[in-house]
Formats: sequence, structure tokens, C-alpha cells
Amino acid sequence: MKLNAGILTEKLAETKEFYTKTLNFGVTFENEFYLLLHTPNHEAEISFLLPNHPSQQPFFHKPFQGQGMYLTIEVDDVDSIYENLKKKNVEIKIDIRDEPWGDRHFAIQDPNGIGIDIVKYSAPQN
Repeated sequence: MKLNAGILTEKLAETKEFYTKTLNFGVTFENEFYLLLHTPNHEAEISFLLPNHPSQQPFFHKPFQGQGMYLTIEVDDVDSIYENLKKKNVEIKIDIRDEPWGDRHFAIQDPNGIGIDIVKYSAPQN
């Protein structure tokens, strides 16, 4: 079984630019109403669909409202990604920090209002 999250958005071009230029995602497939992106290592994908498209059933017409969703991207070197995104002038929504449960992470936001938590998982320090 494989999971592919999908977001309905009018912002396909902005979304493509953000994920490819900011996070180095690749384009798996795209057409005028659908965009399928993959992580740099091809281990995960995320899709974006134009709302109200006549090729889709009404169930897949309502656009995402910009709240109540987040993505987590697990990385090996969270500090270098943090520094790289700061150099690109990407707005950091939550500054880099260490959590008591072991995570080191920070957060940014995509053009659709989706929070993206970029994290390095570690065992908690006792």
C-alpha cells in the first residue's frame, strides 16, 4: 500500500515553483489540471488538483481552505536545510529548535497555507 496525499488548489503554478525550487522536489507528472510531485529521493509523492475541473467528479471539486493540514518532511541534516532555506529568503514560520522528545525541526508554509515541518528525528536525550 502506498499513500499519496492530494490537495485541491487554484495555485498549481505557485505550488510547482515552491516545491521544486524551495524543496528540490521533482515533477512526476503534470497536465493543465493535475500536478504530481516527488521528493528528491523518490520515496514519497504529493499531488495537487485544480478544483471544479470537469474531468473530476463533484466529490473532488471543493478547494482546500488553507487550514487544518500539515506535512512532515524527515531529513538527515535539518540544520543545512534550514540554512539553505534562509539563504533563499524562505519565510521560517517556526524557528529551528530541539524538542524534549528528540526532534530537531523548523517549519515553513507552502503557497496553499499548508505548514511543512522539516524534522530530524532523534532519540530523546536523558
